[in-house]
Formats: sequence, C-alpha cells, structure tokens
Amino acid sequence: MAVQEARQGSDGGAHAGGCTCGDCPHGARAGHRRAVAEFLSKRDEFAAGQGLPAAVAHSASASRQWVSEELTQSADLVAERGRAEGDARLARLWRRTAYTLWALVVALLLVQSLTAIGAGWSSARTAGLLAAVVTAGALTAASWLHRARGGALAPVIGEDNRLSTSRAVAAAWVLFVAYAVLVLVGRLAAASDPAERDALVSGLELARGAGAVTVLAVVCVLAVLVRRVVGLRVLGQRLQKVPADRPRAADLLTDDAGRGTFADIQYVVVSAVALLFAAVRLARRPDQLPDLPWALAVIVLISAATYLAGKYAEGGRPVILSVVRSREAGALDGPIRTGDDIEIRGAGFVPPGAGTADRLSRMVVRIGPVNVHVPLVPVAGGFSNPTDTVLTVPVPADVEPGRVEVQVVTAAGVETGRYAIDVTE
Repeated sequence: MAVQEARQGSDGGAHAGGCTCGDCPHGARAGHRRAVAEFLSKRDEFAAGQGLPAAVAHSASASRQWVSEELTQSADLVAERGRAEGDARLARLWRRTAYTLWALVVALLLVQSLTAIGAGWSSARTAGLLAAVVTAGALTAASWLHRARGGALAPVIGEDNRLSTSRAVAAAWVLFVAYAVLVLVGRLAAASDPAERDALVSGLELARGAGAVTVLAVVCVLAVLVRRVVGLRVLGQRLQKVPADRPRAADLLTDDAGRGTFADIQYVVVSAVALLFAAVRLARRPDQLPDLPWALAVIVLISAATYLAGKYAEGGRPVILSVVRSREAGALDGPIRTGDDIEIRGAGFVPPGAGTADRLSRMVVRIGPVNVHVPLVPVAGGFSNPTDTVLTVPVPADVEPGRVEVQVVTAAGVETGRYAIDVTE
C-alpha cells in the first residue's frame, strides 16, 4: 500500500515530490510515503539476500553489519519525514477542529428547530444556542492561538505526542459543565420575573448538581494525578515511554503500541454514557445543573479508579534472564569467545511504540566497557533481530577475556540490570 501511495504521489501534480510551498502539507506527506516505500523495498531486498556488495558478501558478520547500517540510515530518513508529516498534520488540524465545532452548532440549531415545531420556540432554546455559539467561539479562538500544536486539542495532547485519555475525558466534562452554566446564565439574563430568577439561581445549588460536580472534580484530579504518576514512573525507569510521530484518535483507546486496552476503553465508554445522560437531563431541565444520579456517578468513579489502577500496573523495567552463545547449525559447542555472537534472552527489550526500524536501531548492549549497537536483521515483513525477548549481538574484539557484565539499553533509554558472563580467549 505504501509503495502504491508513493507511486501515486510522484505521478504528477503541483505538489508532487519536493514541495516547497510551505503552506501545503502535501509535500511532507508525499515525501514520507516515498521514504517508506524506499525503505520497505530495501528491507525486502536485503531479506531476500540481494543487493549486497561483493566486498562484504563473503562474510556473514560483515554483510549483517553493512545491511544494518544501510537500513538504519534509511529508517532515520523515514522517521524524519514522518515527523515532518506529523507537524504538517497538526498545523492544519485546528481548521478541522473549528469546522467540527461550528458543524455541531448548526446541528444543535436544526435539532432545536425540529423540536420547536408544535411546542414553540422558548427562551431555553435561545439560551442553549447562544451558549453553544459562545463555547464554539472561545474554542475556535483557542484553536487559532494553538494552531501549531493541534488547535483546541493541544491541552489533551500528552508529552509523548499522543492524545491523553484522562485529559480528554476531563476536558469533555469541563466543557459540558461550562456549557450548562452558560445556559443558566443566558436564561437568567433574559428572565424578567423575580421568581423565575430565584429558581434559576437555586438551580446552581450543590444539592441539585452534587453528582455532576463530584464527577467533574474526580476526573480533573485524575488527569493531573495520572500525569504525575506517569512522569515519576518514567523518571524511575519503571515505565518506558517512546514519543509518537503524531497524535491519533485511536490513542484514546489504545496503549503506546496501538493495542486496545481495557482500562482506557471502559473509562471512555462509561464517561461518554454518563455525559450523554447528563446532556439529556440538561435538555429536559435547562433551569438547573444536570442532576446526575448518584448510582451513575459512582459508576463513573469506579471506572476512573480502574483507569488509574491500570496506569499503575502498566509497564515495567526490561530484564535480562540469560545470556548464551549463539550457535549456527553444524557449529561446535563451546564457551563464549570474542567474535562470537551471544543471544540475550529476557523481556521488555522493545518498548511499546518502539517497533519501527529507527527505534530498533537505537538499542545498545554494553558488554564490559564496549557499547555494541544491536544489528537489524531483516526478514520478509519485519525484523528477526532485535525482538522484545531476544537480542543477538557479536562480542567485539575490544572486550577483554574474563568476567564481564552485559547490560541492555532500550530505545526509551531504560537500562536493564547487569548480567555477568565469562569470555574466554
């Protein structure tokens, strides 16, 4: 697919190839697709044993090292083009955000117009529409101010350049409560009867909206707490975080590797259902804050606690379980010597989201005082080395015979514990 897209992008058009207009993201997108196509073609060619220069073809270790260096350079180009495309997507995302906001305002107007047939237009409908206009206008202005960082989505984008589930849920509740208060403000401004004004003011009492206020407080505190928890776990090397090229909507429901997670999914689903219920209550009773039933509020709190527990449980440090001498078929058994390949077995060597070639090429194995970059070994559709559980690296000649320690440094910069091996002459 990437090869076909790259060919289509280079067939023609004003922005094909090296677009330099500066205002159109098409050039970055086409450049990324072309880089991906070239990398995939080169990887599959090397996996089939083709494209090796004659100078290194006679040596398995030399050809493996040469292939790894070539793929690393190509992967770095893909990563650079990917970051450029991600920045271009963020730069134009604020317009899409603004269009979506005003489309929701138009949809609200249509719904109110249809429901007003027979019942007549009321001040509550006017207040709701004006509150939506004010909210959409404020978010549009914020989108323009943060247009280089995704517009109105900038506050919910985490430090790892992914959409944060906890921040998104908290932002949704904040916006809803702000909209509900604006509806009451609009009705209060239009009310002429003192009794009606008193009723609207009493609609803001805590007894009326205790459930919604409690949920709002919990989700906001949770968003701050999760950021603190993740930051401390990363600094303590108990959690591996690799930045993403760009935020995606799927980040709300998946982990860093793109796999769906129960904690995130249930938190988003339960919060969305509670918000929908609160919105219906506001539409039915626009003279007070939505009285979220305590049973539903407790369900949201349980969901939030589950999400927080999932954040505490995820991740972990990489660990070396064993180191053995790698033996090819037909070779004799023996001790580990300089020049031999060693197989490091363990877990957590490839952090979530670090499965791309440019991330894999950053992995390093310390053998004594020597840093050995883990070579990329291509196979059809991916790489056989490195993997999350097994790494294969050569023992360089600079390693002195004797007792040496082996340590793995992952793409996230997290180090494993030291594992001692014996190297003979």
